[in-house]
Amino acid sequence: MARSNRRLHRAARYQAYADGPDPLAPPADLSEALDAVGRDVMAGTSAEAALREFLRRGGRDQTGLDDLARQVAERRRALTRDHHLDGTLQEVRELLDRALRAERAQLARDVDLDDGDRALAQLQLDSLPPSPAGAVAELSDYRWQSGEARQAYEQIKDLLGREMLDQRFAGMKGALENATDADREAVAEMLNDLNDLLDAHARGDDTPEQFDDFMAKHGASFSEQPGDVDELIDALAARAAAAQRLRNSMTAEQRAELDSLAQQAFGSPDLVQSLERLDGTLRALRPGQDWGGSEGLDGDQGLGLGDGTGVFQDLADLDALAEQLAQQSRGSSLDDVDVDALRRQLGEQAAVDAAALRRLEKALRDSGALRRRADGTLALTPRAMRQLGKDLLRDVATKLSGRTGRRELRSAGALGDRSGASREWAFGDTEPWDVTRTITNAVTRTAAEGARTDAGVRIEIGDVEVHETDARTQACVALLVDTSFSMAMEDRWVPMKRTALALHTLITSRFRGDDLQLIGFGRHAEVMPIEQLVALDAKWDKGTNLHHALLLANRHFRKHPTAQPVLLIVTDGEPTSHLEPGGEVFFDYPPHPVTILRAVEQLDVARRLGAHTSFFRLGDDPGLARFVEGMARRVDGTVVAPDVDDLGAAVVGSYVRTRATEPPA
Repeated sequence: MARSNRRLHRAARYQAYADGPDPLAPPADLSEALDAVGRDVMAGTSAEAALREFLRRGGRDQTGLDDLARQVAERRRALTRDHHLDGTLQEVRELLDRALRAERAQLARDVDLDDGDRALAQLQLDSLPPSPAGAVAELSDYRWQSGEARQAYEQIKDLLGREMLDQRFAGMKGALENATDADREAVAEMLNDLNDLLDAHARGDDTPEQFDDFMAKHGASFSEQPGDVDELIDALAARAAAAQRLRNSMTAEQRAELDSLAQQAFGSPDLVQSLERLDGTLRALRPGQDWGGSEGLDGDQGLGLGDGTGVFQDLADLDALAEQLAQQSRGSSLDDVDVDALRRQLGEQAAVDAAALRRLEKALRDSGALRRRADGTLALTPRAMRQLGKDLLRDVATKLSGRTGRRELRSAGALGDRSGASREWAFGDTEPWDVTRTITNAVTRTAAEGARTDAGVRIEIGDVEVHETDARTQACVALLVDTSFSMAMEDRWVPMKRTALALHTLITSRFRGDDLQLIGFGRHAEVMPIEQLVALDAKWDKGTNLHHALLLANRHFRKHPTAQPVLLIVTDGEPTSHLEPGGEVFFDYPPHPVTILRAVEQLDVARRLGAHTSFFRLGDDPGLARFVEGMARRVDGTVVAPDVDDLGAAVVGSYVRTRATEPPA
């Protein structure tokens, strides 16, 4: 039994999880991504482009596509900067120089050698052409006197054969070092069988059994371990095309030298003929490979034919990764990124980062935060809007920390009788527990965990729910937001939208009895649902039509005669347009007295309807300051001049204080 356990232990292997998403990977954190996507959407970017931008940029603790693309570019630059292509020719020269030095030394010291033979040998050596290829060819019939010189010369032929095979079959150069004649014969047999198999495939008369027999006999020569003949052809064609691109990148002199030397590979032209046959078949079977490309390499490190081919394969990998990481094609997704290639080229951490981005993208698309419109584009869903609103409201509560506003925000809805609804308890809540819902939650959770309930149930903090209460007086709220082009020009566009979403979230979650209407006003005014306002693009359109916005707000107030009107106005400019009796828009700048009069008239109507009015002035324009102060005094309203980043806290805090000070109905 112990021996069996030891065998099992030795057989155990640990490796990266490959079958689908890693079940032990941490869940994707969507909050930061949703906030970033929502911010960009509010700034006028499409949801699709906002998602791509976040994935490119990455998060606080998440590497983005841009950083991975930068690493890919740096790796590519390093490969082309550090290497040059005459490594094999350099090795041949070194071996040839070693052979000639050893031979000349032997001729000089061999006293038993006939003087005529010595003189003839020295003449042959002195007459060798300067070209290494020519010298190697001339020496093919030379009678070597030095064993060391003969060995160096044979190494040249062996090196050429191994390099040429390594170009087509990765790792062959090392595998055939110190090879015997039997090893070379086995390689020749493998090449003949391979060419026969590929020829049969090209004709369409190969069989799976033929492939299986080939792999059973020669599979050790193929590190990729292909599963069928097409996978075999794909791997061979990718390597052969890289070898051709390396050849294309050489000078004409380098190509001529190597072509001549190739005839001496393994001492026979047979290897060259077999490889040329293989290359021709692969070109015909995979014409889509890049057979015509080239690359400039001008570094200091020489590359042999096999290693150089590997570098050109790496460059092809990196080019493909750069395109995949760019995500430029229509319908592209992170599923297009070859994580295995990323791991090969940049290491394990890059693959982990890409997998995390892929999980994040999938989680965003599957979470219900994004929906596909009829035209195929992405848009934020109401669920995403609610989540964004909760996050914004949390930020507002943080900004109000230390002020009375935070306490009022936390106890929002607790000013009157129970509404009949309940919600999950949160820190700071003082509302009474909903005991029935709390115990039901605890029992349901305990049963789901598989624990027995007959021995009692333990209540955890997440089980607790509290009663919601209605405010004593229902409010009818109108938030008027300036959508003129100056809001976008002065970087107030996104804070305005975030403010509207935070207030919308507060009212729909804590003051459900209140009725909020969002009104955007530029050249004219329009009632907007929150989804429309959040996605609104800035437009170059002259006019700030507060008159029209107040008309719509007063219509809203009249529809709720028993509710308390609350008027909140966010603007960065004086009124410059109003509606004429026929509905046409009148515009003038500086503001026309009639435009000011029309706005004042509608503000007076809001006062007569009982509205609590608050102005939120953005910017330091003196004319706007005078106008707003005068309007506020006229209706006993308030003026707040917040920094743009504090706009949300100012509006929400004002609304909550207004609700807290209302008299009982």
